[in-house]
Amino acid sequence: MTSSTQRLTVGQALVKFLAAQQVERDGESSPFFGGAIGIFGHGNVAGVGQALLQYRKDFRLYQARNEQGMVHMATGYAKQRNRLGALACSTSIGPGATNMITGAATATVNRLPVLCLPSDIFASRRTGPVLQQLESPFSWDHSANDAFKAVSRYWDRINRPDQLPTALMEAMRTLTSPADTGAVTLALPQDVQAEAWDFPTLLFRPRTWFVPRARADRAALRRAAQVIAGARRPVIIAGGGVIYSAATAELAEFARRTGIPVGVTQAGKASLPWQHPQMVNAIGASGTAFANKLAHDADVIIGIGTRYTDFTTASNTLFARPDVQFVNLNVTEPDALKESATAVVGDARESIVELSELLAGYTVDPDYRAEAERAADDWRGERDRIVGMSDGATLSQEAAIGLVNEAAGDHHVVINAAGSMPGDLHRLWRPSDPKAYDLEYGNSCMGYEIAGAVGNKLADPTRDVFCLIGDGTFLLANQELMTAVQEGMKITVILVDNFGYGSIAALSETRGSQGFATRFTYRAEDGQFSDERVPIDLAAGAASLGADVLSASTPHELRAALSEAAGRPNSVVIYTKVDAKGRFGGSGAWWDVPVPEVSELDSTQEARKEYDEQVAAQRLYL
Repeated sequence: MTSSTQRLTVGQALVKFLAAQQVERDGESSPFFGGAIGIFGHGNVAGVGQALLQYRKDFRLYQARNEQGMVHMATGYAKQRNRLGALACSTSIGPGATNMITGAATATVNRLPVLCLPSDIFASRRTGPVLQQLESPFSWDHSANDAFKAVSRYWDRINRPDQLPTALMEAMRTLTSPADTGAVTLALPQDVQAEAWDFPTLLFRPRTWFVPRARADRAALRRAAQVIAGARRPVIIAGGGVIYSAATAELAEFARRTGIPVGVTQAGKASLPWQHPQMVNAIGASGTAFANKLAHDADVIIGIGTRYTDFTTASNTLFARPDVQFVNLNVTEPDALKESATAVVGDARESIVELSELLAGYTVDPDYRAEAERAADDWRGERDRIVGMSDGATLSQEAAIGLVNEAAGDHHVVINAAGSMPGDLHRLWRPSDPKAYDLEYGNSCMGYEIAGAVGNKLADPTRDVFCLIGDGTFLLANQELMTAVQEGMKITVILVDNFGYGSIAALSETRGSQGFATRFTYRAEDGQFSDERVPIDLAAGAASLGADVLSASTPHELRAALSEAAGRPNSVVIYTKVDAKGRFGGSGAWWDVPVPEVSELDSTQEARKEYDEQVAAQRLYL
């Protein structure tokens, strides 16, 4: 007879539990955890580290080079798995733990499940101060890991082995919740990791967590249908919730039948095929003038799975009609209620289906349908013009994006995060399917790109993974390129060199700060930054991490490099120099970045005048 308990250490019980967890939605079941990522230090090498060694055949460990990078890897994995899978991240105490905080914040902002397992100071207090321990003058129970509280959806510290079972169950509840998911942090004192206890055998049984499709309140659906039925110029804003709920087909049919145009956020970029007649593409501050004109004049905004960030709303200036109304379909109540909307709280797919039934027979006027379809067609034509390739001596960033998109094929994923490329990709990229576009723009986190690409490849090895990264971000976080090489995972990195922080340089210029301290230049004899560039060999840096490196500085060279990279089994970095000032027109929308009210600089004074004009259009939707 099987014993009712098993004597295990906390580390062993943790790993054994994680390996037994399954997740199921719509009748499809799979292991929830794809393994662990770790960097060992004195806080975890003999605790969780020993457990990962002991159970290595059942629960794979991946090495990382940077703790922030490991959480980004887990975030990319969770995104590609549609939030139906996660990775566990193990670190030592002190700096190893706190390095994860930015990654945890990024996962939580993007509502993606990641399990953070930072080691902690001795619970017994027999040893202290511990190496890398942050000593608190007011509590022995306060450590650096308390900093995770602000960036975690669930946080706990395991000070005794018998606390682990309930903490694990709460962790799984959070990780598998469509509404409450994000980073989960279980702080593990290094002595407790090694302590043994008689754990209930039932804790380790195979357990399936069923991800529900919450149905919305029928009265709320009827109220929403009534608002939409009275609309003459409605616009749908599709966010990431459409993709995570696998509602893309339902959205496509709803838009086709009603004729309502669909603008997409960064997270919702791939929620509608780019060829769809109602797909007016990117909306907001990083959107297109075509989509934003429709949103500006809309009488009803239907937000589906969006949380209305400042980029989406153009800092609350985009929706200009005095009588504009909002209808929001969202699985989380706070997001459904944003902009004083008629709120429909429920799963996006089920809500679209039920709302569609209530709106049977509704369609927009033929003139408006035609206007929206012209806007979609006009943008597609403008996009092709912008990315049109030439045989010139220089390469623009938008032309580079077009060439990479052309080479990406019909089963790809593109990864990017902060800088100027997210805006260009939002407008220009054509995803092959709903999981083909991973732009970390919820937290706009520099350093996500390569690690996120590795996570995407772990989640779906069959996809061709393309990572676009700028020179500034590459200098910040390139270490996980070695992880891809180590694991034999093929990713293609397009390293775009525009000689500094190009995005912020452009923003600085428009806000009156003259691009100050945004380029990689030497300091001159007068003590100020000069125009002489520091000669950084980024290609050599990429090669030192084990990747194959190719170079391109013209459209012809980039096309050839992409073709050659496709035939190589190893990860490839294509070092690409682009015209630092070669940018195309904007979105016609505004973004609120305050300019000083007083200044001695003429450039700042002029920028403030423009800012005052723009901020006057800002409003609260009450």
